[in-house]
Amino acid sequence: QVQLVESGGGEVQTGGSLRLSCSASGLSLSDNVVKWYRQVPRKLRRYVATIDEIGRTAYDNTVEGRFIISRDNDKNTVYLQMNDLRPQDAAVYYCHSPNGNYWGQGTQVTVSS
Repeated sequence: QVQLVESGGGEVQTGGSLRLSCSASGLSLSDNVVKWYRQVPRKLRRYVATIDEIGRTAYDNTVEGRFIISRDNDKNTVYLQMNDLRPQDAAVYYCHSPNGNYWGQGTQVTVSS
């Protein structure tokens, strides 16, 4: 059974940083594309970043230059380093494996001004 578990959310002030983690069981993240999405109430879930099997990364233009997606193969974990956080970054963040359409339960990020 595949399970993705996000962690690392919390509350920070504007300009602060957080690192989110997406840990997997039953799925090798190094063999799969992994994406981060975020969602605010009453809005659609929105794409944030991607890391593919060979480590290539891509970002939505709203986070490029501030967020960094990375992977630790030994820990079977994908990270999202979020810097210079802004109130508009506040959301529930989800990791996603398109291969199999697996989603985690989400982790809340709150940014106070």
